[in-house]
Amino acid sequence: MLSIDGVTDLWDQLFSAQPDPPGMLVLLTALAGFLAVAIRPVWRVARNAVTIAHEGGHALFALVTGRKLRGIRLEFDTSGLTLSAGRPTGFGMILTLLGGYIAPSLVGLLGAWLLGGNRITLLLWLAVALLLLMLINIRNLFGVISLLVTGAIVFAVSWYAEPDVQAAFAYAGVWFLLFGGIRPVFELQNLRSRGRMRDSDPDQLARLTHLPALFWVTVFLAVNVAALLAGAFLLAGQWLS
Repeated sequence: MLSIDGVTDLWDQLFSAQPDPPGMLVLLTALAGFLAVAIRPVWRVARNAVTIAHEGGHALFALVTGRKLRGIRLEFDTSGLTLSAGRPTGFGMILTLLGGYIAPSLVGLLGAWLLGGNRITLLLWLAVALLLLMLINIRNLFGVISLLVTGAIVFAVSWYAEPDVQAAFAYAGVWFLLFGGIRPVFELQNLRSRGRMRDSDPDQLARLTHLPALFWVTVFLAVNVAALLAGAFLLAGQWLS
């Protein structure tokens, strides 16, 4: 059982700011995040993290708009599915559909904001907490394994790794999400242009709003590019310091 001093130490560790990382670390992790997205074999594996954020975005927007979350599935091919109950039309359903493709970039932006304040430990622990909350709603075995492995890696780094390793891991993860939110939008449109994914998020949004699906694809891309630029601005202060 934790003593009061132990709780105080844990609180200080969680919310205190870590030292500024070397500027070169920020630059090298940006390169690593970009290459993880740009190199196809690496992307095929790393994309699972983007899918987790994507489906988590659907789930979060469903809950905050009053819909009932039925479950989340994460598949081996890096696809996913989030089911929620509620009105099939209306603002809540629109936001739920909108949340998926913009979630990885927005999570990356939140991470960049925390890193801009040197809250590396807080960022890692928040990631673990969100993964555990998502795990409660997973409805297939691969999804459970995927979240447990991802959460175990993040927890191990946050608890056992040296501060410089934690910093490198956190920065690389944030850069990866900022870059990784953009590529799925192009992949989506490529599939749509070939007549596939006719029930994709933008196509469902088009049916709900009577705005073209391409409009929603453009919205996804605009939000994610803006998040990348804003996140890069926040992290650039560390690089230039």
